[in-house]
Amino acid sequence: MDGGAKWGESPKQMAEATDLLITCLPNPTASAVVMEAEDGILSGLSSGKIWAEMSTTDEAEIRRIGALVNKAGVAIDCPVSGGCHRADTGNISIFAGGERSSFEKILPVLKVLGRNILHTGALGSASVLKVLTNYLATANLVTLCEALTTAKMAGMDLSTTYEAIRISSGNSFVHETESQVILNGSRDINFTMDLVLKDISLFQSIAERAGVPLEVSPLLIDIFKDGEQRYGSREWSSNIIRRLEDACETQILASGFPEQMTDDEPEVSGEEVVVQ
Repeated sequence: MDGGAKWGESPKQMAEATDLLITCLPNPTASAVVMEAEDGILSGLSSGKIWAEMSTTDEAEIRRIGALVNKAGVAIDCPVSGGCHRADTGNISIFAGGERSSFEKILPVLKVLGRNILHTGALGSASVLKVLTNYLATANLVTLCEALTTAKMAGMDLSTTYEAIRISSGNSFVHETESQVILNGSRDINFTMDLVLKDISLFQSIAERAGVPLEVSPLLIDIFKDGEQRYGSREWSSNIIRRLEDACETQILASGFPEQMTDDEPEVSGEEVVVQ
């Protein structure tokens, strides 16, 4: 294959043939199958091999499987954050949880895959922070949907509204990305409602285990369960605004916005972000 890659007949065979295994799968169940099946990665691990879990997954699950991996090799969780458009250019951010010595071993690889790399602490810590940041992005998405719909119903020009938010204290990464594809009408952020629901449910589970009585999180879960039921689990997540469009019998659209997000920043070599 181009670049020297070879086909692996099974996860076990891949584990036997390489020193670094990376999994990036849609949910904890899929990761568990790839790791623990009869011909899974665990059966092919040996001393010195590293498993890097880049999926957005449950921190309890990463620690459970990580304990099995550590009997033979080394486990690190290193999910990515920043959107698919930045993943395309290699400008994505990467959180990495695990022993510092293991993190330093794979840091050269992470610098190729991403731009800002943060060592977050023990195994599982990166997964906690990933679902936390996805929760915040989801909360921002829902409030932006409410703000844009309210602006439209109050008679505001939506292009002007977009710029007002962008240059003000209301601005955010989510606004500069998802608001644009919402206003375009494509709603194509390359992320679906079922994935959002998985991520915010994982965050809710962490909070429950920690004894935190969240109020906004359960509401967000209900909103996306409703959106998934109405529009389908594989509908683009930013089309959650349709709930408000339907309720108000309007469309939140404006001209001049892109159909898909692209990363215009030049690709640069990754570097570790050092906590001060």
